Amino acid sequence: MLSLEDLPVKGKRVLLRLDLNVPLNSDGTIADETRIVEALPSIQYLLQKDASIIILSHLGRPKGVDPTLSLKPIAHRLGKLLGKPVPCLDKASTNLTPGSVILLENLRFNPAEEKPSLDPHFAEQLAECGDYYVDDAFGAAHRDHSSITRICTHFPGKCAAGFLLQKEVQAFEPLLHNPKRPFYAVVGGSKISSKIGVLKALLKKVNALFIGGGMAYTFFKAQGVSIGESIHEDDQLDEARALLELSHKSQVPLFLPTDLVIADGYKEDARSQTISAQEGIPDGWQGMDIGPKTVELWSFAFKKCHTLFWNGPVGVFEMRRFAHGTESLARSIGALDAQTVVGGGDSIAAINQFHLGINFSHLSTGGGASLELLEFGTLPGIEALEKNQSAT
Repeated sequence: MLSLEDLPVKGKRVLLRLDLNVPLNSDGTIADETRIVEALPSIQYLLQKDASIIILSHLGRPKGVDPTLSLKPIAHRLGKLLGKPVPCLDKASTNLTPGSVILLENLRFNPAEEKPSLDPHFAEQLAECGDYYVDDAFGAAHRDHSSITRICTHFPGKCAAGFLLQKEVQAFEPLLHNPKRPFYAVVGGSKISSKIGVLKALLKKVNALFIGGGMAYTFFKAQGVSIGESIHEDDQLDEARALLELSHKSQVPLFLPTDLVIADGYKEDARSQTISAQEGIPDGWQGMDIGPKTVELWSFAFKKCHTLFWNGPVGVFEMRRFAHGTESLARSIGALDAQTVVGGGDSIAAINQFHLGINFSHLSTGGGASLELLEFGTLPGIEALEKNQSAT
């Protein structure tokens, strides 16, 4: 891939694809501006070059035009951070003054963003606004969307990766090709179905795999252990058994929690108790967190590793009473003398909640993108930039 610094952008119009898909509060305000802040280095570099910047992004999953998913609040915040107005416009002007910044309205308001075949001209219309295209949206790089892949064909030799995309790819490079071993992975979250591919891929890469969070209960049920009312996926029981068999055949240990914090309701003030995982969860109760023994055993095991990848919380960390497992693991992983990479999403939200971000080697801005990069070794957005460069 070309780098942003390889492009002669001085005084030019630059289409800059960012991932400004930030979480919003119920009142529409920004809950976490990490992705906006991480985009600033590329924007500031372009401004130093007197480029005019047309920012492209999406927000949420709108079905057509949805005012509650407008990028206007993001434009306002971006303007505050840059110290200059950033208007949010429905259509870009080609008559921009050097050093100006505009943000185009939510790309997903047009169905052709997510489904390019609906309107092949959508990417072309976007491309007409700029002289160069820079992709700095790692969090969306796993999408074959108009503004990520198709747009590159309209900028032969004039596409580049922004600083954030480069930083993300470089952080994952040692995990993909030559991780310092032992290499461990901790995967949490609620569903096996969304992570089955990466779990299979990780079992071929890591020296040990630790599984917590909601997905652990599908594994327990697959083994015949009672899980009460815990979240699980019945249609993934065979996949869980297959993963356990793959772990056995490949001699890569797959660790499940040894004890659990359970509650008689999914609420902060529910009655709770800690039980051994193998004794099973009684009817009317559900798993909410990993237990203290699991935290102790896993944290001790982590001390052996030189590389660790973590994606997904291991409990309902949003409720303070059931955040202990996730917070304790975050502290033990953050204290390691190892390469520690966290794969976006709720993991980052948890780490930010506990104010532990400074302790990790790399916090990725892309949850889904980081998982697919580990699974496939590349992403559609990365491939589009590489093909663009090799075609010149």
